[in-house]
Amino acid sequence: MTMERILFLMAGTVVLASLAVGWWVTPWAFLVTAFVGANLILGGIADWCPMMFILGKLGVRRSAELVSGRNS
Repeated sequence: MTMERILFLMAGTVVLASLAVGWWVTPWAFLVTAFVGANLILGGIADWCPMMFILGKLGVRRSAELVSGRNS
């Protein structure tokens, strides 16, 4: 699975979970939703976010690397 797909899955899961916790437990959980949103904006603008760094260290490759055949 590519880095982009993992990022979408993780971001969606964390957003939905934090919305549920914010609705039923504590409104402070909405800060997690804001953090994920800010990181998605950062990823869109700078093509980098903290989770991309972590996934890269774990050896997950980006879709462009798979298409170009680069070994990183």
